[in-house]
Amino acid sequence: MATQVIATHAVITGGRKGIEAMAAERNLSLLAQQQRARRGPTPEVFFVKRFDNSRLVKAADPERVKEMRSFACAMALLLTLVMVYGWQHFSSIEYGYRVESEKQLVQQLEEQNRQLRLTEAQLASPERIDRIARQYGLQAPAPGQVVRPDASSMDPNAPVMAKMTPVAPVR
Repeated sequence: MATQVIATHAVITGGRKGIEAMAAERNLSLLAQQQRARRGPTPEVFFVKRFDNSRLVKAADPERVKEMRSFACAMALLLTLVMVYGWQHFSSIEYGYRVESEKQLVQQLEEQNRQLRLTEAQLASPERIDRIARQYGLQAPAPGQVVRPDASSMDPNAPVMAKMTPVAPVR
């Protein structure tokens, strides 16, 4: 019903501006009613009351002081225990990560060592060395061409390895 009255009044007053003005008046009246309801039947009056606490003295309570000290010591001890536990826990986790990273490093080094041994075996293959020697034009030694230093030969005409005896320095 109220919408019909507002719509009829809006048509009479001339459109949109009339509706907005009417809504603003309605809102103001509702706000005034709410404020009156909050305040109650009497107006609000504030009185200033000054407090003077300068003469008050705090009474010492030795029992309470003793309780507070023991509580503070217990809490400090508890905090210390919790901190030590946390430090040990996180240190063990950190050491676990270090152990795992060292294990991975050992595995990598073992794999690299295996690869290097395989490469060494391939490079030291007699067939490969012979093939490369033939590419450079080298041939197998003829009989009697190789002289072994440890072989003792009775033949006086046999070739002899040169020997050098070190000379003591002159002072």
